[in-house]
Amino acid sequence: MSFIPTTPVTVKDSDGIANPAPLGLCAFGMTTVLLNIHNAGFFEMNTMILAMGIFYGGLAQVIAGIIEAKKNNTFGLTAFTSYGFFWLSLVGLLVMPKLGWAAPASETAMIAYLSMWGLFTFCLFFGTLRLNRALQFVFASLTILFFLLVAGDATGNVTIKHLAGYEGIICGLSAIYTGIANLLNEVYGKSILPIGTVAAK
Repeated sequence: MSFIPTTPVTVKDSDGIANPAPLGLCAFGMTTVLLNIHNAGFFEMNTMILAMGIFYGGLAQVIAGIIEAKKNNTFGLTAFTSYGFFWLSLVGLLVMPKLGWAAPASETAMIAYLSMWGLFTFCLFFGTLRLNRALQFVFASLTILFFLLVAGDATGNVTIKHLAGYEGIICGLSAIYTGIANLLNEVYGKSILPIGTVAAK
């Protein structure tokens, strides 16, 4: 039995605008996985990570956020544009000192930077409680990731930094899963990959 439809499947949203969530989630997830493979100690910081941070984790998420605004989705707008600019700012932190534009960020500055993003993510997590279980896992694991990175920078403990890398890989994979699930469930018009939709109250 083939699971490939014999005729093309066209899914139209009621507002005539495509769902940007799969793009935003996959952009976030793939870039997060690649960065955290580095954090786990498997390869050095390199242009592959920086390019993904600018063009996919960064610009693609900002585009997804703008589309969410057109769909009147405040949560999607806030999340995707914020994390898109997170990736762009992270690349800026790494590249600007190399270009001589500013002094490198100190450890204390990076701890403050990561702490603010961890707090922001923790706040957004409460929004996912009205959405679905898959997004709850993404935001909960991302919150943990930020604070593991804070702990690694604060202590200088390489083991904690590597642990953060492995946890970040899990977080990124969960975002990819959620993005692909949204895409396939929409295309097939049924639940192909479960995301644990929360019942409206």
